[in-house]
Amino acid sequence: DYNSYLRSTFGERVQKIVFDSGLTCPNRDGTLSSGGCNYCNSTGSGTGDFGRGKTIKEQLEEGKEAMWKRYKARKFLAYFQSYTNTYAPLDHLKSMFDQALSSEGMAGMAVGTRPDCVDEEKLDLLASYTDDYLVWIEYGIQSVHDKTLALINRGHDFDSFRRAVQMTRSRGIHVCAHVILGLPGEDPRMMKETAEMLGRLGVDGVKIHLLYVIRGTRLAGMWQNGRYTCMEQEEYVQAVCDFLERLPADVVIQRLTGDPHPEELIAPQWSRRKNETLKMIRDRLKQRDTRQGKKAGPATQ
Repeated sequence: DYNSYLRSTFGERVQKIVFDSGLTCPNRDGTLSSGGCNYCNSTGSGTGDFGRGKTIKEQLEEGKEAMWKRYKARKFLAYFQSYTNTYAPLDHLKSMFDQALSSEGMAGMAVGTRPDCVDEEKLDLLASYTDDYLVWIEYGIQSVHDKTLALINRGHDFDSFRRAVQMTRSRGIHVCAHVILGLPGEDPRMMKETAEMLGRLGVDGVKIHLLYVIRGTRLAGMWQNGRYTCMEQEEYVQAVCDFLERLPADVVIQRLTGDPHPEELIAPQWSRRKNETLKMIRDRLKQRDTRQGKKAGPATQ
């Protein structure tokens, strides 16, 4: 798990500070599409801090103070979460990253982006920080199946992800893949194939999310019209265990389910019971006498 990984790396608790960089996404600004992925609303899973006028420096200091008060943390990771955080000119990105790492106690950063929004220059920029900081890049892939990616309006194919992973790992940057279980049209076999392919590509970490329906999305319309049915809790637990079995044992599991905002969530309501779901996953692994990596094949890289 991610907390254990960070403790073993730094010898103490490390807390993420979430940044809203104010960047947008080619799937929203008209470059690829204006509607975004069908499960994403206008906030892009962000805090909205940039829109409220908070600079990167202000978000940094507020985040550090909050993490100290809550956890007594002294080391921090800058996490650029919302939208596409490599979707800007190189000088803008450098200024953004420099500001986020400018304060005492910053141990590294994690940059959330799309696999079709990186190039050699941007990856070289990120690699330039690796001598002094831990650097992760988090690619939203969701599924390795092109049919599914088209259905959810991702705006890129699986080969874009494969190329991005190869370019990124060659520079010593850690790669985390974001995966959503329960996507429209996906059956258990397809979700297992996603896990197997990520293992073969040699990703360093994975975030596993449940597909939940939030207001203001095209998925909400599909759900209301009966064209999409949410996974049941038991079904999701089973899918997570199947997925973990097929990931190599050394892949860092950064997340096992998402955190929907209660005021935005339409369905399923059980997704708000995160601790219950996590306990069910742990219990099911024990019941099945299985573990992460039990059915994993070798990485091809």
